[in-house]
Amino acid sequence: MIRILCVGKIKENYLREMINDYLKRINKYHKIIIEEIKDDVKVEKEWQALKQRINPKHYNIALDLEGSMLESVALAKKIDNIFNNYSTITFVIGGSTGLNDEIRNMCQEVISFSKFTFPHGLFRGILLEQIYRAFKINNHETYHK
Repeated sequence: MIRILCVGKIKENYLREMINDYLKRINKYHKIIIEEIKDDVKVEKEWQALKQRINPKHYNIALDLEGSMLESVALAKKIDNIFNNYSTITFVIGGSTGLNDEIRNMCQEVISFSKFTFPHGLFRGILLEQIYRAFKINNHETYHK
């Protein structure tokens, strides 16, 4: 299973439509769920809620500006390899203030998609598109290029 653990709800219809479209596409390959944590003015509450939901039995990947960057093919290989040893990959996305060191340290890996800062909903869509692309690559199906 792929699990996306993130802060906040998507308010914009066009982003919800994009996210739902990629969820349907990915579900043809693998089960995927999104777990939303309520955003809070006190960021410590968000971090505490995230920490409580990070399962040490999963392969946890923090998505953070400070992480290492991958290309799409490398992410596809990584996902394929992780599923050889773990039943669940959890991607952790923080709120507007990002993730703290404690959460990053609870994850086996920290990945950055860019040095740019993206709106929360748009980034969720970008992550889902890259997961979908990874499954297309791993199944040798046209989409990637």
